[in-house]
Amino acid sequence: MKIFLTLLIAGTTLFSCAQSQKKTIIIPVAEKRAASANEAVASFAEGCFWHAEIVFQSLVGVRDAISGYAGGTTTNPDYERVASGQTGHAETVQVHYDPTKVSYETLVKAFFASQDPTTMNRQGNDAGTEYRSIAFYNNEKEKQVIEAAIKKLTDAKVYSNKIVTQVVPLTKFYPAEDYHQEYISHNPDNPYVANVSIPDFLHFKASFKEGNFKP
Repeated sequence: MKIFLTLLIAGTTLFSCAQSQKKTIIIPVAEKRAASANEAVASFAEGCFWHAEIVFQSLVGVRDAISGYAGGTTTNPDYERVASGQTGHAETVQVHYDPTKVSYETLVKAFFASQDPTTMNRQGNDAGTEYRSIAFYNNEKEKQVIEAAIKKLTDAKVYSNKIVTQVVPLTKFYPAEDYHQEYISHNPDNPYVANVSIPDFLHFKASFKEGNFKP
C-alpha cells in the first residue's frame, strides 16, 4: 500500500486493469445517519485500513468504520510517521455499530475471517509493524470474546500456523487523514485498490457465511 500511495501523492497517474469492477461492485460506505442511542465502538487492526473499512461497513448494523492509528506510543501520529514503523501504531479501524443489529461476536468473527491472523507484522505484501493483527478490547467481556474466538479457531485447526493476533486494551485511537477515509470508494482505479483491496473484500464476502450483508 505504501508504494502505491507514495506514487499517488507524488502525482503519478495510476491505471487499473479492473475498470469493469468499478461498474459492478458496490463499495460499502459509511451510513449518513446519526448514531443510535446505544451505539457501541469496536477497534481492529488487520493490515491496510482501506480494506478493513469496507469489510466492516458491509455488515448490517455497522454505521461507520473510521480509518486511523492505534496501539503505539506516539501522540498525534500521521501516516508518514506510522509508515516508518517508529510510532508503534498499527493501521486500525474504529467500528461504530448497533449491538441490536450486529453483535460484537460477529464483528470479531468478521475480523478473523477477513485476514490471515498467522502472519507476523504483515498482510500479504504489506509488511511492517503497522500492518500487524490486533484485536483491541474496551472491557473484560470483549477480551473474553476475542480469546474464545482464537481458541475456537485454534482447536478447529483452521490455520496450519499459530495465530499471532495481539489482544490488547485500546488506550487511544487517532483518526487518519481525511484522504484515507472511504479511500476505496473515492479511488476505485488505484492499482492497489483494484488488484488487492477489492479482490480481498470479494473473497471475504463470499466466504463469510455468518455475515448479514447490506444490499
